[in-house]
Amino acid sequence: MVKLIKKHSQAKGLQPGSVVFIGQKKIDKPRFRVIDYTAVELRETEAESLQECLSYKDTPTISWINIDGLHDVEVIKKIGAHYGIHPLILEDIANTGQRPKVEIGDDSVFLSLKMLYVEADGGNLISEQFSCVFGRNFIISFQERVGDVFDPVRERLRRSVPRIRFMTTDYLAYTLFDAIVDHYFVVLEELAVRIESLEDVLIENPSTNDLAAIHDLKRQLIIMRKATWPLREVGGGLEKTDTDLIESTTRPYMRDVYEHAIQVIDTVETFRDMVTGLLDIYLTSVSNRMNEVMKVLTIIATIFIPLGFLAGVYGMNFDTGISPYNMPELGLRYGYILFWVLVVLISGGLLVFFRKKKWI
Repeated sequence: MVKLIKKHSQAKGLQPGSVVFIGQKKIDKPRFRVIDYTAVELRETEAESLQECLSYKDTPTISWINIDGLHDVEVIKKIGAHYGIHPLILEDIANTGQRPKVEIGDDSVFLSLKMLYVEADGGNLISEQFSCVFGRNFIISFQERVGDVFDPVRERLRRSVPRIRFMTTDYLAYTLFDAIVDHYFVVLEELAVRIESLEDVLIENPSTNDLAAIHDLKRQLIIMRKATWPLREVGGGLEKTDTDLIESTTRPYMRDVYEHAIQVIDTVETFRDMVTGLLDIYLTSVSNRMNEVMKVLTIIATIFIPLGFLAGVYGMNFDTGISPYNMPELGLRYGYILFWVLVVLISGGLLVFFRKKKWI
């Protein structure tokens, strides 16, 4: 499970703009992938070093440079210096606990989001920092590890006549934003299945393991809320900004992904209420089971109260030889049989009485 709060002690006391990696190292060394394209051609390469990526700054083509691995701050500093990225933005890129945000500059736009995955084996929610900076002819994206949700975007770029190849970098940034938000729906579907199945179990046969599952779901929804709630500001900022880095033709798409983000946020809030309801269902089910157990025990105790009284009376040490009134029943020929007949009649009468009262 991902930690809710990242440790910031490494950056304590440093001046603003100091690039310090805050997070957990996910890969051994950074990986550089470049997709360089125009409307008619595309070239996709995996660079051996950062130096190969720096040559795309002044080309007439559009270049998407993707960097996997944030732990090497020297890579972030070098690419920031080469592309003129503000030190405060570089500081945010290296901080994996950064809140999703958007910052509009004169020559570039910075976008920070969270990519979310559900582990196939354990079902845990994994949160990964994604940042990108785009200018006129370049977009640079930063990720914590290898692997992302952008394979459909890459496939669209590889097609011969896709719309995306005829658009500017702001449209490519939109497609990345849209891919992340669309994958939130995949995560929500997985969580919905878990909530529904857990609800059925809680109604039928709740256990302490189910209580742990409820708290795990609550924790995952907290992580998801932290990732999605700021999307209101991010989507609104991209849609309403007056920068010329975002074309008028791209703004309707920004508005569309903003509406999808609002839908995700509303669904997360609904799921949080449902999980809170699951806790109520668990407590109610446990209480009902306890009531059923107590009812059975009470019925058993009630039946044995008169039987215990009879056994106590006839278990006393009396001697009929002293007086015929000294427990005369002890001298009856069928006294033992009569005792058990009386026991059965009392028990049966109580059971009939309880059933008529609908207590059992």
